[in-house]
Amino acid sequence: MSGAFTLAIDAMGGDRAPEIVLAGLDIAAVRHPGARFLLVGDEVKLSPLLHRYKRAAALCTVRHTPDMIAGDLKPTAALRMRKASMRIAIDAVAGGEAAGVVSAGNTGALLALAKIVIKTLPGIDRPAMAAIGPSGRGDVVMLDLGANVACDTRNLIEFAVMGDVFARTVLGLPSPTIGLLNVGSEELKGDDRLRAAADFLRASHLSSQFYGFVEGHDITAGTTDVVVTDGFTGNVALKTGEGALKLMGQMLRQVFNANVFSRIAYLLARPGLERLREWLDPRRYNGAVMLGLGGVVVKSHGGTDAQGFAHAVDVAMDMVVHRFNDGIRDGLSRIGSQQTATGRRNGSSEPDAASRADTEPRTAQG
Repeated sequence: MSGAFTLAIDAMGGDRAPEIVLAGLDIAAVRHPGARFLLVGDEVKLSPLLHRYKRAAALCTVRHTPDMIAGDLKPTAALRMRKASMRIAIDAVAGGEAAGVVSAGNTGALLALAKIVIKTLPGIDRPAMAAIGPSGRGDVVMLDLGANVACDTRNLIEFAVMGDVFARTVLGLPSPTIGLLNVGSEELKGDDRLRAAADFLRASHLSSQFYGFVEGHDITAGTTDVVVTDGFTGNVALKTGEGALKLMGQMLRQVFNANVFSRIAYLLARPGLERLREWLDPRRYNGAVMLGLGGVVVKSHGGTDAQGFAHAVDVAMDMVVHRFNDGIRDGLSRIGSQQTATGRRNGSSEPDAASRADTEPRTAQG
């Protein structure tokens, strides 16, 4: 990193900012004592909190701005707020002053600002939103989760490259397996873009890691370490999974509160239920990441607590320390070499027609 700061922090983004942000940084300071944080926000509100959270204060430099982007502000309006805390934090990354940014603020605004201000890495058509979730065999990476509603073959291939590097960097997996989400596992299932992406990955440097097509139930089963899909399908799958977990919690509470015998059963089962709650704790998976940009961009859930925000900082730090973007560049260079070779075999210097399938860029803000 060329800048003085490891991460720029949007201190004013989130439902309970800035206190939760400072409390989270206080936890992160123990895990990352060598980091430096550029804390962007209202100094009047931040000063008393920095006196309270001394470990965070020791690693933070405050950049004052009274402006912030509201949670319900449209991205187009957010683009005009050049003095807002989120914008200044993103500007710090674009200018090389910080290696990454963490914000719990407006998701749509963060995506729009990051794309326009930080911009994508050379060779990346569109960035993707990725996150980690629980499965029966450990953690699983899924992307795209809503940054791109419509994707073509090229996008899916790039997502596979980015998902591979992300799983290596954040989960520490030496050779993560990769699956393409489809309506069936058979090779003939799905549309042309999916089948073309699968054919390309089978012939790429990721061939030994590419599992093939996976279905919805494979996500939670942990069939592969990385699940690749378009943003529309990924966002639906994400929200469905979140709803299923909430429903399970509600049903368990109803069962154990039904009568005196069920309450006794709860007391007996409580140690196991506590372990289950730890495994499924959403704070462990807080921190969705915009992959494919010129800097690290991590979106924390707006309603998280200090532990959750600290985990988002952990994710950003892993990506910075392990030079995530260098891994992306290496993967893209291999893909580019393969596309060139494929084009030559087909009598063209361009990738095959299926990988050039044109779809109009659209962005989901969910």
